Amino acid sequence: MFELPETGPTVRSGLHYLLSVVVLVWCLMVEQLSPGLSAFWATMFMIFIMVTQKPILAALRGSGALGTAFKAGVRDLIDGLVTGARNMIGIGVATAAAGIIVGTVSLTGVGLVMTEIVELLSGGNLMLMLILVAVISLILGMGLPTTANYIVVSTLMAPVVVELGAQSGLIVPLIAVHMFVFYFGLMADVTPPVGLASFAAAAIAKHDPIKVGITAFYYSMRTAILPFLFIFNTQLLLIGLTGPIHTVITIGTAIIAMLVFAAATQGYFLTKTRWWETLALLLVCFTLFRPGFWMDMVYPPFDEVRGQAMQQEIADAPANTGKRIWIEGISLEGNDVRKGVLLPLGAKEGDYRQRLADAGVTVMPDGDELMVVGVRFGSVAEKLGLEQGFRIKAIELPAARPAKEWFFVPALALLALVMWLQALRMRRGRGAPALA
Repeated sequence: MFELPETGPTVRSGLHYLLSVVVLVWCLMVEQLSPGLSAFWATMFMIFIMVTQKPILAALRGSGALGTAFKAGVRDLIDGLVTGARNMIGIGVATAAAGIIVGTVSLTGVGLVMTEIVELLSGGNLMLMLILVAVISLILGMGLPTTANYIVVSTLMAPVVVELGAQSGLIVPLIAVHMFVFYFGLMADVTPPVGLASFAAAAIAKHDPIKVGITAFYYSMRTAILPFLFIFNTQLLLIGLTGPIHTVITIGTAIIAMLVFAAATQGYFLTKTRWWETLALLLVCFTLFRPGFWMDMVYPPFDEVRGQAMQQEIADAPANTGKRIWIEGISLEGNDVRKGVLLPLGAKEGDYRQRLADAGVTVMPDGDELMVVGVRFGSVAEKLGLEQGFRIKAIELPAARPAKEWFFVPALALLALVMWLQALRMRRGRGAPALA
């Protein structure tokens, strides 16, 4: 084949293969079967399609060679099974290797060592910790396919972000942490010297793979700001949005911010940018992506509640929600622990003791604090690092303050000013009379 087939006829000729995907979604969402059983029925339906598609076409066209068409369908099925088995070899080996890594991490405790190394090198600085995690995730992801990549980086590096972030007061949903490490793990596909995607692109372009990898890494670094925003502004992951207007504002400003960031890093917007315009564009990008940074400087994001008010807030919390709590204590290893965790509460039944017991924590009042007298094995509280003897010092409630989106107004005004100045410069460059 020396030229690509036409898109329309090719798509129409294979639309019936989507029926197996419909069966998969139906089994998962409507029949509510297990993922494994749903995949089984989808696979059986695909086998039925492969065997019967040619006999059905022969019958509709009136060729009459149903037996020959059926044999051709069986041969297609066998060829598909052989090809699928060959393609699964690499995935199986990678997944098995990832399983070995996960088992090694679980049995040897190397995950704790990774946490200590990053904590030592970062010196408690939150941004430096995230940069170190990003670099390590980039190294760990080299040469791994997507599935194994996610297993490795989520096993080794996600707990590091959760643990060290909690010590700095950074409490974010796990999905944001996993998206952060997974993003940089995937960037290894274009990063020299083991950029598999870069090598594939270099083979197509017939160019030096290292140069292609460096260029691809340079371009992809312009989007490397996104994972950090997953951590500091979880609304980009559609978490905490209050309605359609809020959703449109969040998505729209994120698109503008990415455009502005690309313009600032490449030194060209409407025309070639000057140094102060680049700084202004970076300031606009930062404000659009993380307006809460400036609002936190004006108003504190949370109010601490202690004592009886803390107990009442836990008891009155809506069902199946979480509370930001601060805990202190000495761990079993003898380390002083002070961190914040997002502790999910169960159904809205009983007092604060019952709500905490649903999360796996047994407490007793001790002045303005709550003493942890027991942690249920395998509970959410145990996974969050609570231990017997810890103290729940306070809970944090969102403070009453103006919406952080108000900072979009000065940011967009500054962007409009930069665009206006660059438009004037373009007009002068083309010889048009300047505006007064």
